[in-house]
Amino acid sequence: MADKKIVAVVGARGAQGGGLVRAIMADRDGPFKARALTRDIRSEKVKELRAAGADVVAADVDDEDSLVRAFTGADAAFCVTFYWAHMSPEKEIAEAAAMARAAKSAGVRHVIWSTLEDSRKFVPLSDNRMPTLMGKYKVPHFDAKGESDHLFTDLGVPTTFLVTVAYWDNLIHFGWGPKQGPDGKLAIAFPLGDKKLAGIAAEDIGKCAYGVLKRGAEYVGKRVAIAGEHLTGAQMASALTKALGREVKYNAIEPEVYRSFGFPGADDLANMFQFDRDFSEELCRSHSVEVSRTLNPALQTFDAWLAVNGKHIPIG
Repeated sequence: MADKKIVAVVGARGAQGGGLVRAIMADRDGPFKARALTRDIRSEKVKELRAAGADVVAADVDDEDSLVRAFTGADAAFCVTFYWAHMSPEKEIAEAAAMARAAKSAGVRHVIWSTLEDSRKFVPLSDNRMPTLMGKYKVPHFDAKGESDHLFTDLGVPTTFLVTVAYWDNLIHFGWGPKQGPDGKLAIAFPLGDKKLAGIAAEDIGKCAYGVLKRGAEYVGKRVAIAGEHLTGAQMASALTKALGREVKYNAIEPEVYRSFGFPGADDLANMFQFDRDFSEELCRSHSVEVSRTLNPALQTFDAWLAVNGKHIPIG
């Protein structure tokens, strides 16, 4: 164990970071050891990580000094931000900047930065087909991450840009699951039209990140856009029907209808789905399932993910 390379993982209790920590620990003969970074070192999830063999270190993305300490001695680091915890693009950019500076200060030799497309490179702020949000964003939770990419390169941090996609886990945790209408029938409703959405199991993001780590310098400076499968809303509904044992329909609604739902972040997500719809072909082409599978041979399809997780999807 002493000669293993240390990987400092931000968000070790979360979906992406947790997946990476588990991938490292599952490969007992592999070259890496997980250093799990978390604000709350007393949580039940942390106890489980520690029991499984991970080192647990207290660190906070809002405390740069704590990040420097946590990154010191690490050969690699996985960096991710937490937009939905605060829904502030400016705070997310500040978190990314703190991680980039900490990685530079600690001399980390390989950083994986979990990012997304900056939608404004596709839809300028002057383009009124999609409303501008917060004065300067189209899809805030995408744009803040994409805008932060340069923070790592400007400092000369050796970085792989892991471009993620929608989690299928959002069907469980984020209210995307089937809803029951007045007629008692189940439906999912997204503003995707008949276009395909690139999606992935959250656990597989961590596994793909581990695949990048194992290839090391080969992926430094590269953008790696991952996905588990590209599916239309109708295909997702069909798979849900099979998994849940109840018919699930797909309702292709317009983005303005989704925005009108009024829950926190509805306008952001409506713009996200519109972005995914309007640029589906380009996004699905860049988010290669084949490349993702070379990094993670155990990459799950939507059907495989549903076979394990379908029972956890709440029916609204």
